[in-house]
Amino acid sequence: MALEVGIVGLPGAGKTTLFTALTKTGAGEYGKTNVGMAHVVDGRLGALARVVTAKKVTPAAIRVQDVPGTGPALLGALRQVDALLVVLDGHSPEADPARDLENLKLELLVADRDHVERRLERVEKQAKSGDLKLRAEVEELRKVLAHADAGGTLAEYPSELPAGLEPLTTMPLIAVENGSGGIDLALEAELAELSDEEAGSFRDGGASALDEVVRRLRDALQLVTFFTAGEKETRAWTLRDGQSALEAADTIHSDIARGFIRCEVIEWQDLVEAGSHAEASRRGLQRLEGKTYTVRDGDVLNIRFNV
Repeated sequence: MALEVGIVGLPGAGKTTLFTALTKTGAGEYGKTNVGMAHVVDGRLGALARVVTAKKVTPAAIRVQDVPGTGPALLGALRQVDALLVVLDGHSPEADPARDLENLKLELLVADRDHVERRLERVEKQAKSGDLKLRAEVEELRKVLAHADAGGTLAEYPSELPAGLEPLTTMPLIAVENGSGGIDLALEAELAELSDEEAGSFRDGGASALDEVVRRLRDALQLVTFFTAGEKETRAWTLRDGQSALEAADTIHSDIARGFIRCEVIEWQDLVEAGSHAEASRRGLQRLEGKTYTVRDGDVLNIRFNV
């Protein structure tokens, strides 16, 4: 399942414009919840595809969700995302991005505080059954609520938070200023409607400013990229840094993980330099690894499985 990022920001900041630019889906609808996929640009993918003469090339992607407005109810729809992109107005006459960022952080704090209070009310009713685990959760939630009432974020809570709380203020937060001091999102949204070649020509061959946003997301989420490289399809995938070959298999397909036997591993540059899987194997550059192998950024995996 793709990692997911939510876009938040004050009205008029440019949230839907950023969504449109990132996902290249035409136009996100203003005032509606928009969901799409943002591709992660990676030059290694093209090099691998050329080596194996791939018929199809598929970049890694991050799921992007743009919700309308702000406030606890709307922000609550983003509790299961992995990170937040905060769009800040840097283009209007009275723009103050630093002020807006603090206001957004306060809204996240208030949303978390209200979320904890509602959960406490629910668990208090359930705890009347006498269940000791529920009673313990009630006591912990009361402490969390007191912490939030004192102005603390849940990221600053000194103890382990109750399971399944899904706080907003513990998520990585990446600020994107929309304006001359940051990124011209309206221009990027227009360029997203062009082909890569046309957009690159407009930028004089330079990279999109949004590539930096995706890179910051990648770093904030501590992602590594691995590849599957075959003639039918060459594809990039993302994993959390430190995850295993079995988890990589599950990212590709649950059946592959279920029938996992071993995986062939080669570093992407070794495969490109060798010119083929066969030549890489002949040179001894390919090795077999088991389920617990920690996947490294740039690994090319060929997973052997039997279902």
